[in-house]
Amino acid sequence: MPEQNSQTTKANKIRIITQVLTTAVKLWLRAQVSQISKLEVEIKASDRQILSGRIPSISIFATHAVYQGLLITQIQLMAENIQINIGSVLKGQPLRLLETVLVVGDLIVDEKDLNSSLSSDLLSNALSDLLVKVSPTHYPQSQPINWQEIILDNNQIILRGVRVTNSETTPLKICLGLQLLSGHELQVAHIQIKPDQGHILEDNHQYNLDLGSDVDIQELTLIPGKLVCRGRINVDP
Repeated sequence: MPEQNSQTTKANKIRIITQVLTTAVKLWLRAQVSQISKLEVEIKASDRQILSGRIPSISIFATHAVYQGLLITQIQLMAENIQINIGSVLKGQPLRLLETVLVVGDLIVDEKDLNSSLSSDLLSNALSDLLVKVSPTHYPQSQPINWQEIILDNNQIILRGVRVTNSETTPLKICLGLQLLSGHELQVAHIQIKPDQGHILEDNHQYNLDLGSDVDIQELTLIPGKLVCRGRINVDP
């Protein structure tokens, strides 16, 4: 009987530790984003692993998370071999990663949510930089673009915006093909730029966008109204 009580007490302690750790992970995740609608966290670890601070696996599911102004419709992540400051966490201090963690995930962004993100510097600057890259003569960096709409089609993105020059504004429409070239490179091709007045500018060149060595995209799919991405990324402490 005493042995059974001892095992029950131990199980209760581990359950409490798991609950504390789950709460700490959720708080850490919420600190990485400015807004999140739904957040689920599942920790898979043995008693000894939890107490050592090395977690074999954590799965995360979230909806409508806002990261630097970019609204992500749905994201599902799996992280393995995570080393954390468990001693500090059990004392009520914030969770901190002690080593770089490889995270595998699936991400979905709906067209509606993408358009809601147009006011973010992260997205608007990326679109403007892309336009300057593919057509620096007609659209120099000094002429800002007020982006108004993004349309997602089959392997194609359509952008609508207004170019601001001195006291004039010029509506324009940009069509471009987007495909995955490698784990960290995207290729932009089949570019058409149409001002409100004037000739359509067509560019048959291909432009590669390097996302950095920490990114490994395995699948990128553009379908009407939705962008789906699957890949891996390193998360540093």
